[in-house]
Amino acid sequence: MKNPELNYWNQRLTKIKENFEENNFEVFIAQSVEEAKENVLNKIMPPLEVKSISWGGSITFIATGLFHILKDDERYKVINTFDKTISAEEQMERRRQSLLVDLFITGTNAITEDGKLVNLDMIGNRIGGITFGPRNVIILVGRNKICCDIDDAMYRIKNYAAPVNTMNLDKKTPCSKTGFCHNCQSPDRICNTWVITEKCFPAKRVKIVLINEDLGF
Repeated sequence: MKNPELNYWNQRLTKIKENFEENNFEVFIAQSVEEAKENVLNKIMPPLEVKSISWGGSITFIATGLFHILKDDERYKVINTFDKTISAEEQMERRRQSLLVDLFITGTNAITEDGKLVNLDMIGNRIGGITFGPRNVIILVGRNKICCDIDDAMYRIKNYAAPVNTMNLDKKTPCSKTGFCHNCQSPDRICNTWVITEKCFPAKRVKIVLINEDLGF
């Protein structure tokens, strides 16, 4: 067989797509970040009649190039929650405003084989947008986020995604020094609120792009 690794991942992603669709999500498969970007811009967004856009923290979102394309697009009202030039108060206000946009774009900490999203947030604006508020949500997911079940997903988040993210954000937490969770009391703790999304309601409100690359934390 030619390209057995590619065949393996395509089979696995196809099954996960089917499982998410059974849970009422709309799902797309992309072979690269470039294809993911094209799917969002040319397949997903046009039917939605988007007038306002915002996003939650996501390394994968940045990797697709969508942030740099959309942040200055004058066709939309863009609420840029990544703007580092504004005050902390204004950043928080923008996060609140982002919960009422037509389209919210973000990533996820983990997905399960049977089609569930598992997320853990510091502030809650990202999981808030996924759960309720924005009319439509796009979630960009690298294949490295796949976990066998919820327990596996939670372990991955606590002992890989969260420690790496604290290092990326220069947080002063025990896990940033040891690489695993201490269930700490640090004021910099980023693990505050869990959300497990088992079904999408209304159906197809959340659109998932499964990307056949390792992306994000």
